[in-house]
Amino acid sequence: MNRREFLLSSAAFGAMMLAAPSVFAQDKLTILGSVPNLGFPFFVHMLNEIKAEAAAQGVNLTESDGQNSATKQTADIEAALVQKVNAIVISPLDVNALAPAIEEAVKAGVPVVTIDRRVDGVEGILAHVGADNVKGGEAEAKAMVAAFPNGAKIFHLQGQPGAGPAIDRNKGVHNVLDPLKDKYQIVFEQTANFARAEALSVTEAGLAANGKPDAIVCANDDMALGAMEACAARNFTDVKIYGFDALPEALVAVRDGKLAGTVEQFPGEQSRTAVRIAVAFAKDKTEPKEKLVLLTPIVIGKDNLDKAERIGETK
Repeated sequence: MNRREFLLSSAAFGAMMLAAPSVFAQDKLTILGSVPNLGFPFFVHMLNEIKAEAAAQGVNLTESDGQNSATKQTADIEAALVQKVNAIVISPLDVNALAPAIEEAVKAGVPVVTIDRRVDGVEGILAHVGADNVKGGEAEAKAMVAAFPNGAKIFHLQGQPGAGPAIDRNKGVHNVLDPLKDKYQIVFEQTANFARAEALSVTEAGLAANGKPDAIVCANDDMALGAMEACAARNFTDVKIYGFDALPEALVAVRDGKLAGTVEQFPGEQSRTAVRIAVAFAKDKTEPKEKLVLLTPIVIGKDNLDKAERIGETK
């Protein structure tokens, strides 16, 4: 081999080595991680945990923000199927609206693991990992009852209609309060769609029509923080407000006495567990030990802030 041939050969070898990472990257498994709406801090945290676990498992991740649109989230699933992803980890915006796309994925042989929001109408979903939201709603209501042993007048802000967690948390709250309705009266009950700004206006309307309540039970922290703002504007700072999700901002409010409590449902653990299940099956068809993994939520108050998953993010 002469010098020119050697240099050409070396250059070719170098180009091959530079290209190698992308070639090998294509051999890595790819999963879709899809959440309903990155406008909510809860889902930002959930997707961050999905990313972290995907990296730990050595797989590529295609990220999907549903942007609060079932149509957008459906389109993301369909695009992922065209790209031949190896597995899907998804928290569906609406369990009914997303069912056809999830069924399409299952029929295509792509393993699907749902998190946070369970889709009951589709056969063949590999697993669901979530919180027992009925128990979470019950725990939230029981914490409120314990704070008012002699009874209370209550506002109840419900979550987004059609969302599994909203349905289950509502059921849990009513499981506790309905048998006690002689002492614990829900005088105002309305959805605020898990949104802080909407909760602010809904609470303002409730206060105008019904006066000051003893407590406000909310299906997530964003609504609790909106309700807190509405009460503060009227100087109703002694109203006990309960949230759900244990967001860092809510944990600070609990620490400072502005919220009475928030329910921790361990979304990071949900996300990581779901990714591990999806990757194990995609790699070698390892079936999950359980098809339904439900973590038990707990109420976080001032006395047990250290139990919160995201306490390290508070300032």
